[in-house]
Amino acid sequence: MNPLNWLETIVASILTFFHKVLSFVFDPDSGWAWGLSIVCLVVLIRILLIPLFVKQIKSQRNMQLIQPQVKEIQRKYAGDRERTSQELMKLYKETGTNPLSSCLPILAQAPIFFALFQVLQGIAQSHSKGGMSTELLTSAHNATVFGAPLYATFTHRTDTANPSATAIVTVILIVLMTVTTFLTQRQLIVKNSAADNPMVQQQKILLYVFPFIFAISGINFPVGVLLYWLTTNIWTMCQQFYVIRNSPAPGTPAEAALEARKAAKAAKKASASGAIESGLLDGELNTNTKTQRNQPSRKSRKKKN
Repeated sequence: MNPLNWLETIVASILTFFHKVLSFVFDPDSGWAWGLSIVCLVVLIRILLIPLFVKQIKSQRNMQLIQPQVKEIQRKYAGDRERTSQELMKLYKETGTNPLSSCLPILAQAPIFFALFQVLQGIAQSHSKGGMSTELLTSAHNATVFGAPLYATFTHRTDTANPSATAIVTVILIVLMTVTTFLTQRQLIVKNSAADNPMVQQQKILLYVFPFIFAISGINFPVGVLLYWLTTNIWTMCQQFYVIRNSPAPGTPAEAALEARKAAKAAKKASASGAIESGLLDGELNTNTKTQRNQPSRKSRKKKN
């Protein structure tokens, strides 16, 4: 028995809901209606995951701030692994830091990703998953995006009506998914990592490992799942850009850039304020001068005898 049957039902219900809404704009049987339903599903999920993302950012920042203390504990108890672990756990508890928080958004999405994969597999096999009706199942099965069915994979492209279109669409989606994964990770390393952060080297390794894994495994992902993953990558990249720009980690290039923007903004504001005050002062001086110039001269009157 599949323990995620309930999640498949939720995913299928959300998909059919968005499909019903989008059917007012697009052909209900088109790939656009079903493809955009998947995009809407991603947006909804990522909105719900925002609290976890905020927790992830705070945890990563705390981890960077306590690195000197971590190094000191590791140096002090170098020969005692058990004591080192105890002291580190104590430090994490005192500072409210959870090393696993950085994985929460990914871990939370994993079951949803698997449930969507199962629903799309059901569509490919014309076997209802998640309680999808026969009519909707047939509609989704026949829907195509630029000639590629939503259930199609690069590996099984020859099983589709248009293998060439399926190959082109899946390759483009795999490349875009890989590139966005790389850019998202690179953005984090280049802009929001301190020079003395010992985790940078590990992150640099993952910078190339994750895209490679996605590129290899992507050939077995259905078009719908590739669309899901590409959309969530774009959301992550944009969300991360906003956070790094407005709330960077201490001691990072992003923080230096933020301080430079604040300084430039303050200087511009001071310059504008000075210009206004100077203009007002000049206006007062001009008014006083004009008033003095326009005062009539008093004529002397002769006394009558």
